[in-house]
Amino acid sequence: MLIKQMQVGFMAVFAYLLGDPETGTGLVIDPAANVDGILAEASKNHLVIKYIVNTHGHVDHTSGNVEMKQKTGAQIVIHEDDAEMLVATPAMILKMFGARKSPAADIAVRDGQEIKAGGLSLKVIHTPGHSPGGISLYTEGYVFTGDTLFVGAVGRTDLPGGSAHVMLRAIREKLLVLPEDTLVMPGHNYGATPHSTIGHEKRTNPFLL
Repeated sequence: MLIKQMQVGFMAVFAYLLGDPETGTGLVIDPAANVDGILAEASKNHLVIKYIVNTHGHVDHTSGNVEMKQKTGAQIVIHEDDAEMLVATPAMILKMFGARKSPAADIAVRDGQEIKAGGLSLKVIHTPGHSPGGISLYTEGYVFTGDTLFVGAVGRTDLPGGSAHVMLRAIREKLLVLPEDTLVMPGHNYGATPHSTIGHEKRTNPFLL
């Protein structure tokens, strides 16, 4: 399995290119910006992008959706509770971020479902609190946590639909139960390192102690 972490945009967003080299099938998580750079990396690794997966519906993570979809024909995947957010972002917010409105979701997922691209499989873990439909994506050895769990921090909960209680419960009950050596791949480059582990966050993250 190929995993490429790429910092894109002006808010230090991490986009992820994942692929199965054997089948040449891939997907992108949160293509916020630099779509051509992400696609160049996919081309270099002989991958065809099948899915655009959004960990949640906030514009800083979805602003590359329209360009990525236009250039690949990939299907947009998001949790059902954030699907409406994709097409309901106010014009003022889009202008503030210099973004184009995302197309509607092609696939709305729920907790426990799997997203498959070739031999690659991601389990959807519903981790609300930063947004109602926030998800983390798990495959053996890795969990992509969006804006729920950062390196040494957690996501903000002061935006519409946010809840600190709900988010911390989701982290403790759904993420911290994963194997301790699971790599935490966050949605922003806000920590001391670009990734961490579940075990390290259990022991050191001040928001979880």
